[in-house]
Amino acid sequence: MPAAEIITIGTEILLGEIVDTNTRYIARNLRDLGVDMYRTITIGDNVERIAKSIRDSMHRAEIVITTGGLGPTVDDPTREAVALAAGVESEFREELWEQISKRVSLYGRKPSENQKRQAYVPQGAIALENTVGTAPCFIVEYEVLLPLGEGTGVLSGAIISLPGVPREMETMLHKDVLPYLQERFGIDDVIKVRVLHTSGMGEGSIDEIIGDLEELKNPTVGLAAHTGVVDIRLTAKGKTEAGVDAMLAEVENDIRQRLGKVIFGTDQDTLAGVTLAALEKRGWNLVTLESGLEGRLSQQLRKVANPQLLATENQSLTADELAPALRTLKNAQNADAALGIAFFPGDGEQIAEVVLLTPNGEKTRTLRYGGHPQNALRWAPSIAINILRRAVD
Repeated sequence: MPAAEIITIGTEILLGEIVDTNTRYIARNLRDLGVDMYRTITIGDNVERIAKSIRDSMHRAEIVITTGGLGPTVDDPTREAVALAAGVESEFREELWEQISKRVSLYGRKPSENQKRQAYVPQGAIALENTVGTAPCFIVEYEVLLPLGEGTGVLSGAIISLPGVPREMETMLHKDVLPYLQERFGIDDVIKVRVLHTSGMGEGSIDEIIGDLEELKNPTVGLAAHTGVVDIRLTAKGKTEAGVDAMLAEVENDIRQRLGKVIFGTDQDTLAGVTLAALEKRGWNLVTLESGLEGRLSQQLRKVANPQLLATENQSLTADELAPALRTLKNAQNADAALGIAFFPGDGEQIAEVVLLTPNGEKTRTLRYGGHPQNALRWAPSIAINILRRAVD
């Protein structure tokens, strides 16, 4: 399979003024094609630095994708940088200018003279019409001789330049780029990804239980830790969809047998959504009470539209006050279940007291967290919701 590198271009991204979402989107789509990702990088609007990064990538990967820097202003450097990296001049394409003019006319305007810059592409490039924006895209196919010590022979590949505007990039990626890559590199495998969500067990503990499966080549198994949740990602590749589904099912069943109820959902499932659905199945409604969490518990639960959540309250409570206040709230709302959590930051260790009231009785837990306090504000509500999930599952 070919390898790829992604170069995000823009000083505003480099300085943290805007968030780069394009790299993640492109990388996930390349992953689904079976393309190996070698590296991603962000470069400011400097022609020489961009060109050097592209040249470096050309010696490592068959696919080099740039995003951004294709606008009409003097600080949109991608066209010039790609031409410099490929060792060619830029050339004006009349058909691209016509496309740009037509696109601009849809807004009731005439194209400005500086927009002619967008009709220039590296000499010999494959031009791609942008049907949702004014910045044409292009592909420059290349061959580079690998230096001694870095391999043998010639590496053939393609530099693909896409817009920085996310919706334009996404449209061009699916309309032109992915079909091009499939044809150019003969990619015809079926690739599927299955994500199992877990809570209540740390990444290290899960690794001890399923570490042998992480050594598999196909399907591959990988872990990704989030705050209060650990994801297990299964990726399988094959010639038929039925064959890929069978491989995923076999490994997923093995993992489920080992981890049991630590797994709370798959793919698009959320911890709050699964928990509230379990409450609904039992016919229970819920009230919550929190202290010291800036409303994070109710925020997580209210992302899920569910009538089982009757009320949420935010008070300033001590550990001793939590349980009595929760009982009062439960009785006042005539609720079946009540979940309360009070968070107390400290030096080096944060403590959260959790109280759960259900028709089956009362449970209390003391949770300790040694990480950053801001992470604890996300971690503690997730752990509390998971305690509720395990009680109603």
